[in-house]
Amino acid sequence: MSAFIHDTAKIGEGVTIGRNAVILADVEIAEGVHIGHNVVIHEGAKLGRGTVIGDNAVVGRQPKPAATSSLSYSKPFKPLEIGESCTIGAGAVLYAGSTIGNKTMVADLASIRENCRIGSFSLIGRGVCVENDVSIGDYTKVQSNAYITAYTTLEDYVFIAPCVTTTNDNFMGRTKERFKFMKGAHVKRGARVGGNSILLPGIVIGEEAFVAAGSVVTRDVPPAKLVMGIPAKVVRDVPEEEMLK
Repeated sequence: MSAFIHDTAKIGEGVTIGRNAVILADVEIAEGVHIGHNVVIHEGAKLGRGTVIGDNAVVGRQPKPAATSSLSYSKPFKPLEIGESCTIGAGAVLYAGSTIGNKTMVADLASIRENCRIGSFSLIGRGVCVENDVSIGDYTKVQSNAYITAYTTLEDYVFIAPCVTTTNDNFMGRTKERFKFMKGAHVKRGARVGGNSILLPGIVIGEEAFVAAGSVVTRDVPPAKLVMGIPAKVVRDVPEEEMLK
């Protein structure tokens, strides 16, 4: 079965489209893009030159919160925008209202929710969940199966190891009062967070800080300090030779 391409879609030169792909109204696909089999590209999405979309990916869908969700949307989000030379993996799901910079990879089975900004030259690893209203900078790596909760900020050159969990709600859904306190972590430039660590709501990880694997971070981490433990405590300085140049 051939692909479905809406009459209003704009397809650049040298674009290849797999079997059973669906390209909906007002989509803009620049030259040299490759679209895999069974891909769905929703209304108005923009794909930059040379980008690759893996099989079974869903690109630019509008969110539909659950009936019990704390989110409520009164109008559609602007279409998704993906930069040049990006790679979107098989089975990835990317929502409307978000932007992805140039030469960024979103790996297989990852999801990026609405209102997110993902920078250039970054990596969103396999199975990573990026919730709504997240900002991720340039040259940042989020490794497999990490959970990046809503209202989190990861600055440039941040490293998030596999299975890291970020949180944003100290009340866990019992009161309406919680909404004005919801806030994810803010991980500053060059900081690194080790595997299976947990960052509590609103935590600030300073520039060049290092969180050891398995830590539970309950307080802000000073710049260029190594913390570890449950709860995480400062152990020593980050060595000078490990700093960003």
